[in-house]
Amino acid sequence: MERTLIIVKPDGVQRGLTGEIIRRFEARGLRIVGMKLIQVSRELAEKHYDIHRERPFFGSLVDYITSSPVVVMALEGTNAVEAARGTIGATNPAKAGAGTIRGDFGLEIGRNLVHGSDSPENGLIEIANFFTDAELVSWGRDTDRWIFETK
Repeated sequence: MERTLIIVKPDGVQRGLTGEIIRRFEARGLRIVGMKLIQVSRELAEKHYDIHRERPFFGSLVDYITSSPVVVMALEGTNAVEAARGTIGATNPAKAGAGTIRGDFGLEIGRNLVHGSDSPENGLIEIANFFTDAELVSWGRDTDRWIFETK
């Protein structure tokens, strides 16, 4: 099973969309293996956005993600990264399809509600930045056989 990190960003939390966002990932079939509400520190924000450190918008990314609590989730499932990104929609909400989180609830790139890992490798790195091993719970649902094909 693949894992991905999801962050309900400050705008999603402040707008009261956290439950709806979680519901969409669960309805898709992804399994929550870790979840918590946190206030992101500057240090953690800079580590998370390090790939953008040389970009002019780095400072505003860090300021934004640290401006309010966020909900971080580790999700698990078949092709979890691709499934989650499809559920989230395009980075620019104006270009995100109807039925996606960003397409249904977002208007601007800087307030696009959700972060999702962009690759399985980055998913594991990002999960490790936000969760300890003890905070992740591997478990099976009775419905898993109706969601995942066994090989």
